[in-house]
Amino acid sequence: MPQLLSILHTIFDMGIVLGFMILIHEFGHYAAAKYFGVRVEVFSIGFGKRLLGFTRGETDYRISAIPLGGYVKMSGENPMDKHSDDPGEFLNHPRWQRFVVAIAGPAMNIMLAVALLTGVYMVHYEYPAVLDEPAVVGWVNANTPAEKAGIQKGDRIVQVDDIQNPNWEQVDVKDALSPNQPLKFSILRDGKISEKTLTPEPFGPNQYGSMGWVPQEPSVILTTVEPGMPADKAGLKIGDQILTANGQEIPALEALVQLLNRTKDQPLELIVLRNGQKKNFTVKPTLAPGGASQEVRYRIGIASIPTKVVKLNFADALKRSLSDNKKSSFLILELLRKMAERKVSMKQVDGPIGIGSAVGAAAREDGWSPLLLITAAISLNLGIMNLLPIPILDGGVILLLFIESLMQKEISLPIKERIYQAAFVFLVLFAVMVIYNDLVKTLPGLTRMP
Repeated sequence: MPQLLSILHTIFDMGIVLGFMILIHEFGHYAAAKYFGVRVEVFSIGFGKRLLGFTRGETDYRISAIPLGGYVKMSGENPMDKHSDDPGEFLNHPRWQRFVVAIAGPAMNIMLAVALLTGVYMVHYEYPAVLDEPAVVGWVNANTPAEKAGIQKGDRIVQVDDIQNPNWEQVDVKDALSPNQPLKFSILRDGKISEKTLTPEPFGPNQYGSMGWVPQEPSVILTTVEPGMPADKAGLKIGDQILTANGQEIPALEALVQLLNRTKDQPLELIVLRNGQKKNFTVKPTLAPGGASQEVRYRIGIASIPTKVVKLNFADALKRSLSDNKKSSFLILELLRKMAERKVSMKQVDGPIGIGSAVGAAAREDGWSPLLLITAAISLNLGIMNLLPIPILDGGVILLLFIESLMQKEISLPIKERIYQAAFVFLVLFAVMVIYNDLVKTLPGLTRMP
């Protein structure tokens, strides 16, 4: 029953988030169309059969049965329909006005992403402290690309590809988007720089690239102790610093993860520093799900993720939001390019299940910031994806308008019909593939939380 309630809560949260973003997107099209005098016949959240709604003026505002998007139906927008000289029909308007109507939806999603991040940065933005730290290696897992290349604890990454003095966020992004693709690194050790080429290995259900290294941490201080798990039962508390486990120094939490992989359910002898005093604890690991993929493995129920908090004035928050959204937009485009080149797996794209899980996890966290951050990310993705030059999508409409502008005439209706049919088949196949990968990724995968 608790699991069923959790699933229903996740579906509800996802419905609210996606419904709001679809509303914003379609309102962009609607507002632009009304401004230019285009007659809007239907404003729908969802597709298919009309469930409920109301009619005001010339527009039917409705909620439809299939909650996978939405649409604004404008009079005369379908090239295959019979047309007249009615000035309220979409195709009777100048191309530049049709361009504005087409781009208004994605633009609203992008503006929503900027607005949400700006608000979060002004109020309370908490993120892992290591992300903007210099890329100094704190631990290297065995039998990984980093270990095979001779990377050691304390090495500093001073260059990755064309990025000089990267922070850990930049290194992690490069690794994640480059599975099975060689990357050039400059490594600083004892005052000397060596050049190395490492190839990230696909990792986890999303097949992101991984080198097998983790950032240097000043100390392993607990930020999470899960109620009812072995660490909690043994008496560990948030703020405790783990010094050793079974006599082995723990310079990074990943060292404890690797130890648990070897010792499994054997009791773990921990030496912990609490309020300046060393304390001994005996913890017996248990099989339990954990991490983003909820993989069942031996865990004690702790996490150590030191964070920083940002609170900016409006001008600085807006500047940072614009910068971060620009950076994220280029990462989305880079991922799409590498997918087209078959350099990364389709599994890196989340479908409804993956998105729903992320939204549900964010909704369960304390405060509004996590939910607003994931909403901003999804909204930006929705805006960018709709700008792709694929007919049926807004970007496809814009592309055809551009071609017609160059030709100085309309594309013939039979050609447009074939283009839309081919695009529809492509999008259906793409959706089927994404949903299939989504189902595959729900199986237990790798995780990082002990």
